[in-house]
Formats: sequence, structure tokens, C-alpha cells
Amino acid sequence: MPFELQVIRATEFVRIGPQGRLDLKTSKETLVTLARACRKRGVDRALLDLRSLPVPAKPLFTSEELGVLVGTFREVGFGLRQSLAVLYRSDPHHGARTFAFISRMRGWRVRAFEDFESALRWLSAAKTEKRPRPARQRIPIRLR
Repeated sequence: MPFELQVIRATEFVRIGPQGRLDLKTSKETLVTLARACRKRGVDRALLDLRSLPVPAKPLFTSEELGVLVGTFREVGFGLRQSLAVLYRSDPHHGARTFAFISRMRGWRVRAFEDFESALRWLSAAKTEKRPRPARQRIPIRLR
């Protein structure tokens, strides 16, 4: 069964400041823009591709920063219908897996993968619910 998938590459949203630390504010703003574009187009499955990020000596994100980034998807309307696969090359500090864990704890369908094919297989098997139709409401019209 065909499905539409949005691939979000790390280079599209991760912003590093001059000291080599994550610029969380700019990264979050960029991620919001990308996530909103997915929601606007009705894309319910996305792949967050982190493979191009260099493996840092220290964790790139703190747990609090990961929580903020997880919250970004909620802010733009990602919910139970959407699936997000996080693809990483190497995760020695468990950042990608922690992001997925925090997301699952909040009730979202997020998994971290080291293998592209496994991520794609999981996303293709993910079932999305039909979008509920808005309830019809009668709107009174006043005549003068």
C-alpha cells in the first residue's frame, strides 16, 4: 500500500552555535516550520534522519533539550495518528533513543533505528486512523 513520507534531515533543523553547542531556540524554530509543513500537507509519517550529524565527544543534547524538541511536535499538532522514525548512524550517548523514549512516554508513535530499511518497514506498517470529520453545527442566521 503506498504512503507519503516526509524525510527531515538533521542539517535542515539542527543549528550549532559558535561554541559547538546546540542552538536550541533556532533549532526548535526550524523544526516547527518543518513539522507544520508536514501537518499542512497531511503527511502522517516522517523520518528524522540524523545520520549526517557528527558523533560528538559529549552529548549534543541534554535530556531537557530533548524534551523541548519532543514538545515541538506536540505544539504543531502531531498526535496519535502520526508516526516518526528517528534514524541514526551511531548513538553512543543514547540521544536518538532517549528522544524516542520520551516521545513514547508521552503517547506518540516514535521509534529510533540504526537501519534505514527497518525504519521504512516500521513506517510502512504503521496504521493511521482516518481523520474525524468535524461535527456539523447549525449556525443561526439573524435576519433584519
